[in-house]
Amino acid sequence: MSDLPLIQADRAVPPPAATTTNGGRGRRLRLLSRTDRVVITLMVLVPLLLVAGLVWLPAVATVLLSGTNWDGIGPISEIEWVGVKNYDDVVNIYPPFVPAVQNNLLWLAALFVVATPFGMFLAVLLDKEIRGSRFYQTALYLPVVLSLALIGFVWQLIYSRDQGLLNGVFGGETDWYGDPNVNIWAVLVAAGWRHVGYIMLLYLAGLKGVDPSLREAAAVDGSSETSTFFRVVFPVMRPINIIVLVVTVIESLRAFDLVWVINKGRNGLELISALVTQNVVGEASRIGFGSALATIMLAVSLVFITIYLWTVMREGKR
Repeated sequence: MSDLPLIQADRAVPPPAATTTNGGRGRRLRLLSRTDRVVITLMVLVPLLLVAGLVWLPAVATVLLSGTNWDGIGPISEIEWVGVKNYDDVVNIYPPFVPAVQNNLLWLAALFVVATPFGMFLAVLLDKEIRGSRFYQTALYLPVVLSLALIGFVWQLIYSRDQGLLNGVFGGETDWYGDPNVNIWAVLVAAGWRHVGYIMLLYLAGLKGVDPSLREAAAVDGSSETSTFFRVVFPVMRPINIIVLVVTVIESLRAFDLVWVINKGRNGLELISALVTQNVVGEASRIGFGSALATIMLAVSLVFITIYLWTVMREGKR
C-alpha cells in the first residue's frame, strides 16, 4: 500500500517530448507565412527591378551607344560601331565642349568655395538655438524645395534688363542673362542661393549629432569656440563632409534646369548636361555623340560616388 502513491506519481509525470533539430528549424521557418514570404519578395524585387530598369540599364545603354553613330532613326540592327570616334570628336572638333568644362569647373568652385562654407556658417549659427531659429531654417531651406527652373524665373524678376529689380535700384541697363560676360556669374548667384540652404541643413543635422562632451572638454582646456569647431567638431563630422563634397560635385555636373530655362545652355552658359540634351533630344539628334558626353559625366560622377561609398562602408566596419 505504501508503494501505490509512488507508482501513481510516476504515472502522472508525462515523458519528455522528443525534439529534433529539424523539427525546431521547421517551426522557425513556419513563423513566416506564405503571404509574408510573398510580400517580402515583392518588397525586394520591385525596387530592384525599378532601379535596374530606370538607372542601370539606361546607364549601360548610354555607354554602349557612345561607341556608335546612331541618330535615333532606323532599326537598331543598322547601328554602326565607331569605337572612340565620338570621344575624339568631343575633345578635338566640338567647340562648345571646352567652355562647358570650364563653366562646370567654375560652377563647382563657386559652390565649393563660397556657397558651401556660407551654408556651414549658417548651420553653426542656427545650432546655437537663437531666437527665431525655426523661421530662419524654413526661410533658408525654402529655395531647396523649389526647382532650378522656377528659381530661374524668380531671379528673372531681379535680373531683367528693362524691369528687373537690380537695374531698377542701381539705374543700369545690364542684360544679366543675355551678356555672355556676366550671365554665368548671375546664374551662379542664383544656384548658390539654392545650394546654401541644402548645405545648411546637412551640417545642421551633423552638428546635432556631435557629442556635447567633446565641446565641454575643449572648453575646459581653454580652447576658443573657433578652435573647438575646426579642431574638434569639424573632424568628427567627417561623414557629413564627404556627403557635402559628393553632393556639391554632383550638383555642379547636373546643373541643367537653370541654364536651359535661360537660353538653352548657349551664349556663355554652356554646360555638359546642356550639351547632352542638345545632341540627344535637339534638332541634331546625334544619339551616339550625346551618349559620349553623358558617359564622360557618368565617369566623373562615379569617381566621387565611389569615394563616398568607400568612406561609408569603412565607417560602418568601425
